[in-house]
Amino acid sequence: MKQIAILLTLLISTVFYGQEKDYNTKKGYVAEGYDVVSYFDNKAEEGKKEFTTTYDGVKFKFVSKQHLETFKKDPKKYVPQYGGWCAYAIGANNTKYDINPKTFEIRDGKLYLFYNSWGTNTLSKWKDGNPEKLKKQADLNWSKYKE
Repeated sequence: MKQIAILLTLLISTVFYGQEKDYNTKKGYVAEGYDVVSYFDNKAEEGKKEFTTTYDGVKFKFVSKQHLETFKKDPKKYVPQYGGWCAYAIGANNTKYDINPKTFEIRDGKLYLFYNSWGTNTLSKWKDGNPEKLKKQADLNWSKYKE
């Protein structure tokens, strides 16, 4: 009986909490509520509550209905890499670290977000280091989080 209770608890926590564990949802939304489609226009724009959707168990906000519809057509294209955690921290330290949603890079058609506060800009560190090596290490580190 005890084993059934443990299995049931694990199943419930996976269903209700499992999706969100891999996403940085500070302020209740991926990218702190910034429009992930806008980044591909080289803009960091905060989304509006009237244009929201849920994908993969987490919420996204957009600046317009057009951006919302664009996202719905191909959400995987717009979801930030590493669940919206700081790309540099995942690659350099294998650490989930918050981001500044205004600090980003589009690389090879994918969105990467970075921490930028208190005199530390990890996007600069990413670019000044070896971004391809950091990206490769981040991909490897992130695959372990997904297991």
